[in-house]
Amino acid sequence: MKPCTSLVKFAAVSACALLLTACVNSQMPISPANDDVDAAPPPPTVGSSGASDEQAATCDLDAIQSAVGEPFDDANVAQLQSDSGTRQVRVLRPGDMATMDHRPDRLNVHLDDQDMVEDLRCG
Repeated sequence: MKPCTSLVKFAAVSACALLLTACVNSQMPISPANDDVDAAPPPPTVGSSGASDEQAATCDLDAIQSAVGEPFDDANVAQLQSDSGTRQVRVLRPGDMATMDHRPDRLNVHLDDQDMVEDLRCG
């Protein structure tokens, strides 16, 4: 009975080893100098004021505060973006998930359950 159990153990270990080697990709590039690897994007440029191009965009909340309390629809996104001077507008409804990254060139429009503008924030 002993030889049979060791044969079963050997077969099980061999099968596991075979399955693990099947997961290895032999075509993976070894060095980052490979032509298939994309180059890193260039670093942000810094102007004479010390602010990067991304930070140079402004977000003027004073120009759009009149929108708070007003009904919201997708048609007024362009107007809010234009009036605030931002590059991006993010609309957040109750329960929406949002990233915590701060973008000074982004306007966050917070809505209530009836799609009324509840708050406007930059970032």
